Amino acid sequence: MGVERAVIPVDDLGAAIERFEAEGYRLVTISPADAPRIADLDGPERLVRLDATATEAAVITVEPRALIVPDLVPELVISRAADAEPSVGRAGMQYRDLIPSRLGGRFIASHIVIPDGGPVPDYVHHHAVRFQLIFCNAGWVKVVYEDQGEPFVMHPGDCVIQPPHIRHQVLASSDELEVVEIGCPADHDTHRDHDLELPNGVGPVDRAWDGQRFVRHVDGDGDWEPWRQDGWIAQPFGIAAATGGLAEGRLVRAQAVETREPGELLTHDDEFDLLFVRSGELRFVDESGERELGSGDSIVVPAGHAHRLVAESVELLEVVLPG
Repeated sequence: MGVERAVIPVDDLGAAIERFEAEGYRLVTISPADAPRIADLDGPERLVRLDATATEAAVITVEPRALIVPDLVPELVISRAADAEPSVGRAGMQYRDLIPSRLGGRFIASHIVIPDGGPVPDYVHHHAVRFQLIFCNAGWVKVVYEDQGEPFVMHPGDCVIQPPHIRHQVLASSDELEVVEIGCPADHDTHRDHDLELPNGVGPVDRAWDGQRFVRHVDGDGDWEPWRQDGWIAQPFGIAAATGGLAEGRLVRAQAVETREPGELLTHDDEFDLLFVRSGELRFVDESGERELGSGDSIVVPAGHAHRLVAESVELLEVVLPG
């Protein structure tokens, strides 16, 4: 059932939210996370929508928003750290967009940085998503999750998945924190929870949110196994088992001499395959030639795109949705 909200055009959404909260309003929903433009707040006398895209005031009926996952528009996407132009996202975090096209709106991938450490101005919230993964690339971040006990610290190489609507909160971070976040769909709502306080204890280990269990992978846990390309090894995070095969994340390393020279081009048939360079240098070889990637660069390889990775010493984060 829809509710009426007064649409208020704003130039600075963050400042407007602070002003309305000082007047007794409570933030309910904000979107999108990487560059917020719309926020719904409930007040003592009326419900409002602060809208950085609106040109005039209005009263509208806001219906509950169903999760829409747009059709995939496949594309080879290379993002270079040297070309980064980060935007300020939710809770003041700096977001670098790794997939500007969003592959038709189906996926978002962000390299998120918090330059100055300390307490993070976050709140208990949850996301309306199909899938969401957080990987700590540098620094540390203290987080707390619904039914997962006391807050814990993620260090480089650690990873979690955030099942749909699991309540969580970012508490603190080091200077120069870096995380990689993958989400599906790209455009989704973030809802604030004003009632639940975290931590809230430990829930059943098999609890699922929309069919997905919470996963916390700690760097160094898990076995290494051969990867799809000869001479490479991979360490899966255990996400496939917790998501019914929807997704997997893994570290990938060049290990043997076969990785140093071009060879037969290979393809995959996955819905989504992102490679983020954690360290070292990499040559991406396809039918059009070679491209060099370094630390902080990323590439999304579409299904059916013939390619090969060439490297002597490199570590990658790979996130895959088989489709």
